[in-house]
Amino acid sequence: MTVNYSILDLATFGGEETPRQALEASVALARRAEETGYRRVWYAEHHNFPSIASSATSVVIAHVAAHTDSIRLGAGGVMLPNHSPLTIAEQFGTLETLHPGRIDLGLGRAPGTDQKTLRALRRDPTSADSFPQDVQELAGYLRGESLIPGVDAIPGKGTNVPLYILGSSLFGAQLAAALGLPYAFASHFAPDALRQAVAVYREQFQPSEQLAEPYVIAGVNVIAADDEESAQEQFLTMKRQRVSMLLGRGRTFTDEEADMVLASPQGAQLLNMVRYTAVGTPEKVKEFLDDFAAHADADELITAHQSPSVTQRLRSVELLAKVAGLKS
Repeated sequence: MTVNYSILDLATFGGEETPRQALEASVALARRAEETGYRRVWYAEHHNFPSIASSATSVVIAHVAAHTDSIRLGAGGVMLPNHSPLTIAEQFGTLETLHPGRIDLGLGRAPGTDQKTLRALRRDPTSADSFPQDVQELAGYLRGESLIPGVDAIPGKGTNVPLYILGSSLFGAQLAAALGLPYAFASHFAPDALRQAVAVYREQFQPSEQLAEPYVIAGVNVIAADDEESAQEQFLTMKRQRVSMLLGRGRTFTDEEADMVLASPQGAQLLNMVRYTAVGTPEKVKEFLDDFAAHADADELITAHQSPSVTQRLRSVELLAKVAGLKS
């Protein structure tokens, strides 16, 4: 089975790194992805994470688009209940107007943060309940068929920015199928419902103007290195960093403390989150990804390169592109 390869970039930073350095690294990563033949790069909306710089997702996309030439760029995704559909239609309509044929809009219904930050965003906790209606309102603006008479997205009207539904449960799968949209499953951090959700999506899919047949994108972590020892060292660093990011609540764990957490029942939950991680030499990574694509019944893999340093992430991107035979 032939699959497309893309990249999910969270614009991560840590230690002595700054958000500016993270965003500069995102430009470098997108350029390398463009050079080596990846299909697209997506950026995710997260708030109040001390190691993620992609919170203003549309701004990040605009900056990277201005420093690349042809690769598709998009949100993977915008957490729509945090925003009005009109605002997002205007933002992504502007991006499409400036960079025609290069912009994607993935949509999720989670807050992308914790409850305290949700309140700071002025989000109503019940706003996720209207996610299906908000998606349809947004789609109307982008098609130039507004569901609210007299209200248009300018720019945005008639740009037809392609929409994708993101999810990690059956809800997103059913919605994507009903609306005839591509479905992206967040198996890079929420693996449990992957196969069931994809099966439901493919079974229930209804064709639409945007999409005639179901299209599945599955998230997977990748750490490709020139040798196995380096890849495993990077993977261990990644797991330790996740302990501080997800459990630290403002504190940083030492390596010894992180290893103790990883060996605990709570650590088992963290390790399950990275169940789908391809680690090792390029050949080993490619073998894992081939098996994963078949397991996920995916048309496209969106790879989150999780190496700790920018240099290591760029090398991982290069090695996968080469072994996968992507166009250089």
